[in-house]
Amino acid sequence: MAHTHRVLAGDLIQLRLVREDDLGELYELMTDLEARGAYFPLGVLSEPALRAAYAKNGFWDKDEGMLLITAGDEIVGEIEFFPISHYMQGYELSYQLFGDRHAGKGYTSEAVELLTRYLLAGKRVDRIQLVIHPDNAASKRVAAKCGYTFEGVMRRAWFHAGDFQDVELWSRLRGEA
Repeated sequence: MAHTHRVLAGDLIQLRLVREDDLGELYELMTDLEARGAYFPLGVLSEPALRAAYAKNGFWDKDEGMLLITAGDEIVGEIEFFPISHYMQGYELSYQLFGDRHAGKGYTSEAVELLTRYLLAGKRVDRIQLVIHPDNAASKRVAAKCGYTFEGVMRRAWFHAGDFQDVELWSRLRGEA
């Protein structure tokens, strides 16, 4: 197996740090806008910008990071954490699978659960949150399956697909399932 290094392992997937030899494949996967689905932001980095960001810290720092979601040797997606805002405590998670062929297999739920547990065990935060478009039934199922609680709607808080969109706020606190 070429990619045996992992940070977190589940039954279906592994989460691991990005390595320099992943950058070419990762760039191709991340810039395939068709494979992102309807609810992932459409912005892209140039390849030099992606490589420069990797060179800075390997996409991993004390308060933010990206892990690849792998199934066997295949990179099937990525998951990130970052501070909610400069004046609130906690982290937000963002994730994407690279293509519909990986959907419905439980990969995202397991990735969210693994990273949530890791952050709550190792970071001095009490809150992890997900921001989900109201029509994104798959992400709402992931949130519920991973013990996140629906908190409400943030009206027209996200500009996407040419218009301002509502988003739902879901959270999980330390000590919750």
